[in-house]
Amino acid sequence: MSPPLPPSGIDRLLAIMARLRDPETGCPWDIEQNFASIAPYTLEEAFEVADAIDRQAWPELKGELGDLLFQTVYHARMAEEAGHFAFADVVETISDKMVARHPHVFGDHSRDKTAEQQTRDWEAQKAAERGAARTLDGIAQSLPALTRALKLQNRAARVGFDWPSTGEVLDKLVEEAREVVEARDTLSHAALTEEIGDLLFVVANLARHLKVDPEAALRAANQKFTRRFARIEDWLAETGRKPADSDLAEMDTLWNRAKAEDKSR
Repeated sequence: MSPPLPPSGIDRLLAIMARLRDPETGCPWDIEQNFASIAPYTLEEAFEVADAIDRQAWPELKGELGDLLFQTVYHARMAEEAGHFAFADVVETISDKMVARHPHVFGDHSRDKTAEQQTRDWEAQKAAERGAARTLDGIAQSLPALTRALKLQNRAARVGFDWPSTGEVLDKLVEEAREVVEARDTLSHAALTEEIGDLLFVVANLARHLKVDPEAALRAANQKFTRRFARIEDWLAETGRKPADSDLAEMDTLWNRAKAEDKSR
């Protein structure tokens, strides 16, 4: 018979994870998993946390944060089984990092700094930790593409590789858009894909110069599109129809109606 679980706290969650991974008595699905197979779930749970925050769904956020914490526990358990490190090492590492990166809180540095200066100090500390690494090293490949573009551009800008003003970025945006138009009928699909990538990269750079998070902006645009298209479906449903029973002209008129409805709120 298995020993009882701890009554509460992180020890209970760690014990649950250990029980699930027990090769003799655990869950067959959990036993089969590895770092690579669990990583997509980790990303999914992080996005679900962000989604709950976007929607201000605070009761849901509690559960989503728990799901994300479980992912950390899962990876730490597999690492412990492989002899790499344990959950306690994860906690110690992040604790040490936070203390080292906040000398104005845990050390004798002055707290009389702007948020911008503190961000620069944070990045300087990270650069010192990277040592001789290249400027763009350490930016995760698995980040959403717009977020990674923003981080790459920020890192390059800190060493002086940046347009001096928004005007130059806008000029580059027009140039890249023109290249897409010119390329659409003459280049291969691979070459056209490259041109679209260049265009999106400059859009991310424009957002950075305007101090807009492009990932958040696109999420908001997605939500707006979803909301307005749902209204189109609602209005068509009132006449017993679906979008497939309509045409572009009608749906465009309904879209403008949904847009006006949005703006009137």
